[in-house]
Order: sequence, then structure tokens, then C-alpha cells
Amino acid sequence: MDEASRDLIPAGTTFTADDVTWWAGKGERSLDQAIAEADVLVSAPHAGAAIPEELDRFLAPEFTRRLQYDYTDVSTSAVVRRWAEIDPRVVVVENPHPRMVRDPNRARPASLVDDLREAFDRVRTAGRGNRVDLGGVDAIRPVTFSFFPLIEPPTSDAALVDLAAAFEDVADRGLGVYERTRDELIERFVTRTMAGGGTFTTLSFHDTMNTTTRIDGAVDVPREPADRLPGMVALSNRGDANGDRRGDDAVTMDPARLRSLAAAHRMAFGVPDGAVQCNQPYLGSQEIIRAGARFAQLANDAAVHGATFDAVQAEFLREFLLGDANTAVLRAPGTGWVTPDAAHVDRIAHACRDAWDAYRAA
Repeated sequence: MDEASRDLIPAGTTFTADDVTWWAGKGERSLDQAIAEADVLVSAPHAGAAIPEELDRFLAPEFTRRLQYDYTDVSTSAVVRRWAEIDPRVVVVENPHPRMVRDPNRARPASLVDDLREAFDRVRTAGRGNRVDLGGVDAIRPVTFSFFPLIEPPTSDAALVDLAAAFEDVADRGLGVYERTRDELIERFVTRTMAGGGTFTTLSFHDTMNTTTRIDGAVDVPREPADRLPGMVALSNRGDANGDRRGDDAVTMDPARLRSLAAAHRMAFGVPDGAVQCNQPYLGSQEIIRAGARFAQLANDAAVHGATFDAVQAEFLREFLLGDANTAVLRAPGTGWVTPDAAHVDRIAHACRDAWDAYRAA
């Protein structure tokens, strides 16, 4: 297999809850023990990169491995798994499928066929390779965020129905396992926290590069200033730049606690204030919206039991997670991806652990 070839999951692969869940001492400590000791559930909805083989026939021929991996948050995978290994206070759940199968950080479509039809229509109207607004129909995108072809347009309505059915069938064996496992874990943590009091936080863990790709694979096109991440991470609770409510919109994490978490990250990572910002440029998406709504339902009972529930999104700068050497490789044209720098990943994972320890101690 050459470096341009897409990375595929063998046809028929079905993941289990155990396959997608990570915690310290796995194999020696049970998940029940891990939940009893942890107070943070880290979800990684975009960490998967390998594409189910059943879907390869639908993909554009120019969709190389470089573009495949760039369309994911694959750099988060090594970090969150290493963090889980060294920190008994977290449990990690990771989506084994790439976001192209269906994005779990978007609302699930009422009709996938209808959404795909609208998405393909918008792409067709904009013209191949041109910028297109897919807002509201982007759970499955026909194009990447650089607007390069990802899924080949179906040639008939029957072909569209076939495409949607194939994606839904495959999703249930990986993405669906992730979603069900994530939701079950949240409920198990809620039950435990209600019983004993204390705090539980669900953390949706992401990354984004401040540059996008060229068709030759070079990831070096600067994003618009308004779309750029700070130097390390954006922590989001659906609020404003201070974490406070925006008008009548609910926040998913108490504003003071979000600010405390941001301060803890600055200290643990040793970065300047501006490298960690709140809700800039992203407010946080479906995972924290969904969890926040669930926690709002529990507010009265939580107060009685001395329980506190928060949902927060961390959007790390991908360049920061990659490290300088790997970032330099991806700035140049190419068709392959990079291998994570194990020492760099280890430093970041330890800093994540230390940041949350500092937050708890504040």
C-alpha cells in the first residue's frame, strides 16, 4: 500500500463498547472501578480516521490519505488514550469511525436521504471545488472543509438512497457503538455522582488546524482571522469570551468554573494567557449541547444531592498537538500523513492531567 492509499477498516468490522473505551489500568481494573474513581468523561467524536471499507466505493478518487486524515481530529486519539493510561480520574470514549461516516458532533438528521440530497444540490449549485454553505445539512458532507470532493455525487435518486443506506448500516457498527457507549457512560457517571455528591464533567475533545489544505495536500492555507484558534486551546461552554451567558442561551458549564479551568490549563501547559481562550472561535457543538440539556433536567435533584454537572468542549490547535516537526511535514505537498511523536504526545497528556488536577484543587 502506498502512502496515498486510503486507510480502510476491513469490511464487516463491528466494534464493541470495550473497543472504544479507555481507562487507567484497563485489563487490571474494571470499568466499574474506573467510573467509581473518575470524575471526567473525555469523548473524542472525531478521533477515528480509518474508513469502513464498505464506503470506499462512494469516495472521490482524489481523496488521498492526507485529505482523509486532515478531515478528522486523528491527532487527538494518541493524546486522549495516553491521558487515560496515566490518569485514573478520567475515562475516555473514542469514535472508531471518521466523521465522514456521520458527524456525532452534529444533530442527527431526521432524514439522511433528504439532508444528503440538499447537501449535494448545494455543492452542485456552487460548482465543484467552490466554497459552499452546508449549514444544517452537514452531518455527512459531500466535500471537505477545504471544499475538495469527498463523496462522489450519486447519479440517480436510487443511487442516493443506496448511498444513505450504506452509510447508515456501517455507522451502526462503529459510530453508533460510540454514541451509545458515550451516552451510557454519562448516565453511569450521573448515577454515581447523584449517589455520593461531587462533580462530574463531560469533556468533548477536538482539534483544528489554523490552515486548510491545497489540492496537492499542503496544509498551508491560512484560515480567516475570525476562524483561527488561539495558540493552544479554546474551551467552550456556549457562552461569551468570559464564559458568561450570551443573552438567553444556556451555558453548559458554570462560567466561573470554565474560567478556572482555563487558568489551570495556562498554568499546567506553561502558556501565556492568550493561548487559552473561552468560546473563541467556537462555542461548542452537539455533544456539549446534548449533555448540557441532560444536566439541566437534573438540576433540581442535583442540588438536593450535592452534585454538580458540567459539559465543556476543548478545541486544541492541531499544530500544538502535532508538534513543530510533524506540522512542517504537513505544510508541504504530499499524500500521506505523519506518525505521532510519542514523547510530545506524552508531554501533552501529562499536562492535560495536571491541568485538571489544578482545576480540582482551585
